[in-house]
Amino acid sequence: MTETADVSQHLQWMENGVHGDPFSFLGLHRDNNGWLVRVWLPGANKGWLEGQPLRPLAGSACFVAHLSEDQKNRLPQHYRVAWEEDDGVRHDMVSPWSFAQQAGDLDLHLFAEGRHWHIYNLLGAHPSCIDGVDGVYFAVWAPAAKRVSVIGNFNNWHGLRHPMRVCGSSGVWELFIPGLQCGDLYKFEILCGHNNALRIKTDPYASQMEMRPETASVVCRSQHLWQDQQWMQQRAEADWQHQPISIYELHLGSWARDEQGNFLNYRELAQRLLGYLQHTGFTHVELLPVAEHPLDQSWGYQTSGYYAPTSRFGTPDDLRYLIDLLHQHGIGVFLDWVPAHFPRDDFALARFDGTALYEHQDPRQGEHLEWGTYIFNYGRNEVRNFLIANALYWLQEFHIDGLRVDAVASMLCLDYAREDGQWLPNRYGGNENLEAIEFIKTLNHEVHAQCPGALMMAEESTSWPLVSRPTWMGGLGFSMKWNMGWMNDTLRYFKQDPIYRSHHHNQLTFSQMYAYSENFVLPLSHDEVVHLKGSLAGKMPGDNWQKMANLRLLLAWQWLNPGKKLLFMGGEMGQWTEWNEAVSLDWNLLNYPDHKGIQQLVCDLNRLYRQAPALHQYEFEQQGFEWIECNDQQHSLLSFIRKGDQECMVCLFNFLPLPRQHYQVGMPHPGTWQEILNTDASLYGGSNVGNQGTVFTQEQPLMGKPCSATVNIPPLGAVVLKYQG
Repeated sequence: MTETADVSQHLQWMENGVHGDPFSFLGLHRDNNGWLVRVWLPGANKGWLEGQPLRPLAGSACFVAHLSEDQKNRLPQHYRVAWEEDDGVRHDMVSPWSFAQQAGDLDLHLFAEGRHWHIYNLLGAHPSCIDGVDGVYFAVWAPAAKRVSVIGNFNNWHGLRHPMRVCGSSGVWELFIPGLQCGDLYKFEILCGHNNALRIKTDPYASQMEMRPETASVVCRSQHLWQDQQWMQQRAEADWQHQPISIYELHLGSWARDEQGNFLNYRELAQRLLGYLQHTGFTHVELLPVAEHPLDQSWGYQTSGYYAPTSRFGTPDDLRYLIDLLHQHGIGVFLDWVPAHFPRDDFALARFDGTALYEHQDPRQGEHLEWGTYIFNYGRNEVRNFLIANALYWLQEFHIDGLRVDAVASMLCLDYAREDGQWLPNRYGGNENLEAIEFIKTLNHEVHAQCPGALMMAEESTSWPLVSRPTWMGGLGFSMKWNMGWMNDTLRYFKQDPIYRSHHHNQLTFSQMYAYSENFVLPLSHDEVVHLKGSLAGKMPGDNWQKMANLRLLLAWQWLNPGKKLLFMGGEMGQWTEWNEAVSLDWNLLNYPDHKGIQQLVCDLNRLYRQAPALHQYEFEQQGFEWIECNDQQHSLLSFIRKGDQECMVCLFNFLPLPRQHYQVGMPHPGTWQEILNTDASLYGGSNVGNQGTVFTQEQPLMGKPCSATVNIPPLGAVVLKYQG
């Protein structure tokens, strides 16, 4: 091919937007007569190179300057280009075609292997200073693309103005654009290799996105200066298994709103939330997903921007402020994280480069029938890398204290929510998703290795073994697992009219058969107060007094059983209505004594739980729990002992609306016992049936214990007695 023909071919590729390597044509190059500089200026009618006129090439958007050897030597490494468009406006910038490839071989190699744990520092949009020139570096993974361009408000969203270079065979495309800055909006325009279709996509690694319904990515860089060093150091050294963890599960968009019903900013939420958590005594807050999502009604569980905190509540630094403030006051922050599936939104991950890039191509593996979403391809190195790096991103860049991993069961089982013929077995013929299992193990290993003290919690609804056991033991490596069995059995029991509860007694006792097989969290979560399930208070049988008493009893049952605690917002004040993500909680309920009493009980349960080693020292070990009487189904009574190294408590429960006066119960130690909690106290809205503060044992053995006591157990109530000696 002659030089003229070669130039003509390049121009045709550029004009048609199919040039895979624009840097091979644009920029500074040697020609037969010396040197030349080519720049690409769609829409320009005039152009200048360092003040000297450029010549349009063959009537195209390409402008050229021929340079002598001396002129080439005097040309700055990163030369400036100016141009004038038809509207007469003159523009000026350093040429993006003057920069060498920035992505290093090691970065690309690690990413291809799926082991670049900070790949978000390469891919995405990064304000940078390269060779003394300020601008923004863009990089995106799109291996099946024929051409990728950066489009944005800086180039009139024109797909031919900023085509990117592909970095070898990595599938990574990059471009540094001088002069751009934080706040600029951008997307990627992708020309699909197999059918030449154009796709406009948001950046999978964007650290900020526009407020929905807009979908552009936003260039940003954190300016936040962390002040939580003491918290992070203490977290790294903490023996969390033997310390209290009481979690307040929270949806930021509906916990509280302003007087007009609008969202509060992360910073406004931080101030209100801090005071509320200090008042109620929770050790941690768990945020429902805050990664960007287009649909409010999804509550964040259909994520479109995995690296971008939702703009509904402000900027990423506003979220950092919230986390930092809570940490400075001793409150941890967990985050709900969704690696099991993602939505089909055309502007985001779905069919990103025209192929099933992040998802499986085969719908029997790549489509979630129940949720109408795509399933990640855990067997692809770069996809695993995307997710594991994302987990580390939240933990390291936002100081999140742990992740609650959503829908783990759907990841583990190839036949999850599928009928026969709708799924493919693994290579051994089983239903285990071997790639997902390996992904989960690697995820948990890297989190625990790189983020000391961070916790990983699985929402896993099957009997999969060893979920919260280390990978070196053959486990999945999670720190804890939600005890869905305890939650389901407990709520089924409490829904029963008390007259029938004697027939369902084992629903309360059965969980002790497996309570120490995993490190369990006892959840009363958002999933139990939506989809016409009613609120916790609304589930309870009986009249209003009985509903409130039942709710107090349920909360005491949760807090006094072994296992870390999780309660969804609204449950702590007895909200009547089912959770609605579109409005604030019914805070006016706290003007009523019954609801104020529920909240006060939660405050006191948290205080007791935090202060009493008997209730938190051994939550994952059998030695912290002992039944006194678990078989009195006739009276729907239960009693057990909670133990620490230096402390002992007796917990008594009456699940009928009849007081049990002068009830004989076995006691582990002779002497005096103090009533330290009674859910029927008038302070909580109860009838004040109790033991007047003190219980004395008798020398008569009972229920396998060396002594006994006569106690009063209130109707639909719980009593806690602490050994005084």
